[in-house]
Amino acid sequence: MSAPIVHGGGITAAAATFGGRPHDWLDLSTGINPCPVALPDIPARAWHRLPDRHLVDEARRAARDHYGSGEILPLPVPGTQSVIQLLPRLVEGRLVGVTDDRVDVTDNRVAVTDNKIAVTDNKIAVVSPTYGEYARAFASAGFAIDVVDDIAAIGAGHRLAIVVNPNNPDGRAWPAETLIALHDRMKAAGGLLVVDEAFGDTDPALSLASRAPQLSNLIIFRSFGKFFGFAGLRLGFAIARGDILARFEDWLGPWAVSGPALSIAGSLLRSDVSAICSRINERCAGLHAVLKGAGLRMAGGTALFTLVADARAGDIYTHLCRHHILVRKFDYAPDWLRFGLTPVPAADRRLGEALQRFER
Repeated sequence: MSAPIVHGGGITAAAATFGGRPHDWLDLSTGINPCPVALPDIPARAWHRLPDRHLVDEARRAARDHYGSGEILPLPVPGTQSVIQLLPRLVEGRLVGVTDDRVDVTDNRVAVTDNKIAVTDNKIAVVSPTYGEYARAFASAGFAIDVVDDIAAIGAGHRLAIVVNPNNPDGRAWPAETLIALHDRMKAAGGLLVVDEAFGDTDPALSLASRAPQLSNLIIFRSFGKFFGFAGLRLGFAIARGDILARFEDWLGPWAVSGPALSIAGSLLRSDVSAICSRINERCAGLHAVLKGAGLRMAGGTALFTLVADARAGDIYTHLCRHHILVRKFDYAPDWLRFGLTPVPAADRRLGEALQRFER
């Protein structure tokens, strides 16, 4: 069994190690809007009845208007394994079955070593570092993974490419025209491009959503909870051509998204989000002021999080935990720390005071 993928969050475990009550900690380990908007009214029937088709359709229409896209489908959060594991099924020539070392394939060459099977020509490119679930899902399905550091390394030998834009955790971003050119290269080679726009709401100019109807080999994932501050809904959207979305819908089955989540999405996606953007930008400016005041180097980020690079990152992480402040550390980059936004200026001051106490 592979090791679990590490994410932000984990206040309960941190409190068990460093003390304090979990709700008294300041959680800066995620890239989620810490100032959620007021919940809209949720009809009682959304709780009482199964999520009927009209709720799905209403959420789809609201999302289509909000993102400026064409075909769209509500999903459990795209970053979850339940959704990501569907992607290998879309790749032509996928591994379709294994029995007693005998391999049933479609248009594939495979290698068998110690009963382990890997696809040797249908490679998947993942621009990294980024979310770990994508590489894991394809590796589990028998595909060879190329972890690349730039989209320029994606070529004709890749059947599917995954780009998170803007990226987590470093905030690296690719202009829309650059990704369209990548899509066209993938399409010419018979491949697919997946663009994860989980943090796209705060920089809509980067989004390909409005171009999606003209990009037939593109799949976009959008997150609902990060921007609106309702990560607990576990809701997102896929934007793609209709036949791809139909396959997702068929694989997920009925009632993949809860009625309350669909109802909330239908309301908030039709609302004016300018105040949300202003609040996020205000909180981002507050965080940057604290980090600059502490002499920390900001190495990247988005409006919802900031990446710090510092050789003392491990010690800073432990120091902040002792002050009951949780940030995100990275086993593959021990000099990185990711800071999410604080909810109020008082929390900025709490963070700043803790950082000032760190022994340099």
